Amino acid sequence: MKVVVIGGGIVGLSSAFYLQQAGHQVVVIDKDDLLQGCSYGNAGYICPSHFIPLATPGIVMQGLRWMWNNESPFYVQPRLDLDLIRWGWHFMRSATAKKVMAAAVPLRDISLLSQQEYARWSRLPGMNFSYQHKGLLEIFKTEEKAAHCHHTLQQALSLGLSDTKLLSRAELQAMEPTTRVEALGALYFGCDAHCYPNQLIPQLIAHLKNQGVQFITHALVSHFESAGRAIKKVVHAKGTETADQVVVATGSWGRQTAALLGLRIPLMPGRGYSVTTEQPQDKQLNYPAILIEGRVAITPLTANKLRFGGTMEITPHDTPPRYNRVNGILRSVNEFYPELNIAPPSTDQIWYGYRPCSADGLPYIGKIRSYRNVVVATGHAMLGLSLGAGTGKLVQEIVDERPTSMDIRPFAVERF
Repeated sequence: MKVVVIGGGIVGLSSAFYLQQAGHQVVVIDKDDLLQGCSYGNAGYICPSHFIPLATPGIVMQGLRWMWNNESPFYVQPRLDLDLIRWGWHFMRSATAKKVMAAAVPLRDISLLSQQEYARWSRLPGMNFSYQHKGLLEIFKTEEKAAHCHHTLQQALSLGLSDTKLLSRAELQAMEPTTRVEALGALYFGCDAHCYPNQLIPQLIAHLKNQGVQFITHALVSHFESAGRAIKKVVHAKGTETADQVVVATGSWGRQTAALLGLRIPLMPGRGYSVTTEQPQDKQLNYPAILIEGRVAITPLTANKLRFGGTMEITPHDTPPRYNRVNGILRSVNEFYPELNIAPPSTDQIWYGYRPCSADGLPYIGKIRSYRNVVVATGHAMLGLSLGAGTGKLVQEIVDERPTSMDIRPFAVERF
């Protein structure tokens, strides 16, 4: 079959990877040049530890408190937008303890599936993307967050993530012996891995091209042509592609692409920022970490590259970047790792990109009712890279109508 994959981020590329392996003719269409998007500037986590979705009890009130802080880690830009209102309504209804608990198992399962596949990729010729299975630290400064980590530890153990433990201040410092960590302790997830996205994505593209996958870039999809309940053609800025199957993997633009199919899914772009610097040779960090109070991610990508990232800014794609949000990220880094002494970067050193945020923190993966040959795969929020390989495998299984590697019912595209 000829499968047209719309979207050249990690989810679209992963889908192309497994579809090509299954013997399909694959065409990837992207509105840009494959060099942008959250697949590049993220923290590189491949993390079963992230089984708690964005929509959690208390996040709405916390977001309101942060509304007027231009350096806050979570921000929703107020505006009269029916799609935002609809997304916000479902988000608030999803932010309950019961729904958070229900999300944990599917998020764990797709994370473990994805990690298994990334580990396999790392052994392929030409795929050297600094994959490391070292674990991740969630570092806390306050007793309140220590109690939260204790609760999270119990959840992780109940989910079978047995290599999870609480670390004292001394145990945490022993894991980072070359630089002082200013914290009470940490929760260590031995189940987590990480990689360098800027290596992974170009290598994956090169691999796909070598395997005969066709790429069409700078080609925004404008509409679809159908016959009955099947899409027959994908019309884009450079022409038309016939299709036996269509995969919609357009990330933070997923809502707009779905609308071309007559489908309404609650999804909003959530902008994040990151800075990549040279790692100080005498103060090298060993482990990726989440700085809990600051909601900041930090990753030693390689021996000499360090990345800091954070913020979730629910805002339209055309909103100018708010670079001052990076000040909050770096302030947290310097508070937790005072000896790193990270200097404020110039604006040309700051990356930003848009995450596709579903209304409940679970991705949208599966077929839709209106067309029998369309699979949607978007809405992964901050877990796009982490869940990318696993999502691609699931997409191929759905296209081929094979039993899926996990229960995908929680990811139903039209669940709202």
